Parts: sequence; C-alpha cells; structure tokens
Amino acid sequence: MKELVIGANDAGKRLDAFLQKAFPNLPQSLLYKYIRKKRIKVNGKRAEISQRLASGDTLALYVADEFLTRPQAQFAYDFLRAGRSLSVLYEDENLLLLDKKQGLLCHPDDREYIDTLIGRVQRYLYEKGEYDPEAENAFAPALVNRIDRNTGGIVIAAKNALALRILNQKMKDRELHKYYLCLVHGTPKPQSATVTGYLFKDEKHNQVKILQTPRPGSKSIATKYRVLDSRNGLSLLEIDLLTGRTHQIRAQLAALGHPLLGDGKYGSNAQNKPYGYKKQCLYAYKLVFDFQTDAGALSYLNQKSFEVPAVWFRDAFRDGTL
Repeated sequence: MKELVIGANDAGKRLDAFLQKAFPNLPQSLLYKYIRKKRIKVNGKRAEISQRLASGDTLALYVADEFLTRPQAQFAYDFLRAGRSLSVLYEDENLLLLDKKQGLLCHPDDREYIDTLIGRVQRYLYEKGEYDPEAENAFAPALVNRIDRNTGGIVIAAKNALALRILNQKMKDRELHKYYLCLVHGTPKPQSATVTGYLFKDEKHNQVKILQTPRPGSKSIATKYRVLDSRNGLSLLEIDLLTGRTHQIRAQLAALGHPLLGDGKYGSNAQNKPYGYKKQCLYAYKLVFDFQTDAGALSYLNQKSFEVPAVWFRDAFRDGTL
C-alpha cells in the first residue's frame, strides 16, 4: 500500500487526471478498475473517478509497486543539464516573464531534449529553492505560451498550479494581449489594417498556406498591423496578434506581398541577401494583462504592461545600421 498527501499544486485536479500524471506506469484500464474496486481511496473512503482533490487529502493506493514507479526522480534532474542563461523581465511568487532569445526552443522536440526554455526555467527555480521535484506529485513549472525557435520575445512561465490554471484560462479568453515587432520588405498599404483569412497547415512540411476561403482543416485567422516607420525598402511594423496560429504572422504578411526580412521559408533568400540578414526579424516584444473577469490570486497584474527594452532589428533599423 502506498499513501500520499495532496499538496497545493495538485488541489482541484480530478482524481483520474492526477493519478495518470503522477503514476504513468499505471494503465488507464486498471486505474479505473482499482477506483471502482475501492483499491484507491481518498481520506479512507471510496472515491469517484471524477472527484476533485483538495489540499491535504490523503490518497491510499492498494496497488502493486510496479505500477507506482514514479519517473520524476529520473527526469527531474535532466533540467540540470539545461543552460543557465535566462533573461528575466519580471518575476514574483507566481510567475516569470522571460525574454526568450532566437534559436532557443520553448519545449523539447525530436532534435533537442535538454537545453530548452522550460528546462532552463526549471533549473533556475530548482537552484533558487522554489521547485523541488521530489515534493511534487504531478506538477512542474510550465510555460503558458510558446513562440517558435526562430522568434524571440516574451514567454510566461507559471511557478505553481494555481497561476498556471488562471493564466491558461486568461490566454484562452484573450485577456492577455501580445504585440510583435517585425521588419518586412516594402510598405503595406494602408498604413494600418486588420487582415483576415484562413490558415491551412501542411504537417508534412511544417509550413502553412493562407487561404481567402475556408477548406477542411483550415482555421480562421486575424492579424492587425500598424506601420511604424519605412526606409531603405523596409518597414517596421507593430503586430497585434488577434489569433495565434502556427507561423501566422510570417505567412500572412508574405501573402500580402511583404515577407519578413530574413525569413527564407515564406520569403525569398535572394530578396534577403542584400541586407545580410539570415535571422527572421520578428519579436514578441510587449505583453499586456487586460483581465475582463476575476483573476483571483493574479488580480494584481491587471492593466500591467511589460516590454522588452532592446529588440535587435528595431534598434539597428532606427539607428541606420541596418
């Protein structure tokens, strides 16, 4: 028999979801069977599959040890091999706002598992004493949003489960506004507009197409742009991302005839070559918290705005070195 106590980061979770995360070696079919057979109890009583756990609840599991092996101890320290470099814009007891640099992945993929932004965040919090994998049953610090490897900018990391739940909901409800800066070829007309369409993703080639009419599998998109300055065949734009789809800004601006400087996928290497830039000029430079509904423990963030102080291509464009 194994017994454990639910902590604050696991409060509010469904019993089955918690067990699947805490004990991934326990097959789902057996998990449900053991709950029905009262081999998994909450506070000494029969539990329901959909029961919500509360902080301080005691779980008793009358389950074979082979199913209760927890891999966290093995994986928790993988993040100690991640890099230490983090650019922190803001930090409090609930969250971090990070300036992710271009070239760094947010999450592991099939090419890079260790040195990612989430790995660096977990190492940073572990070394500060704010994250102890052994003390957690199913929670680890997590990213609320992500941006592509080759895009830089603000990424939110939640330090605890309550902050993660609130921020995920606020992101879903569009109460967090993300603004981007980019350099494009040419000058869009008019100087500001909201452009709409449909985005279809080609999974095989990791590329998207912009359509004017919907087709099966496509998603509606909307992007608001404003031209800030133009010179030397280039324009500096501020983008208000009204929908957040894969490669949306890059593909939609290219479809308008104004691809990003340095973007070889949706633009042209021949067009980029005279400027000598191989990195795409796109940065998530500003974040505004605009809560329209109760944000609970994060209400203090309402109407706060955070901005990356230095964006490499904007500064080069403005001082004339680009």
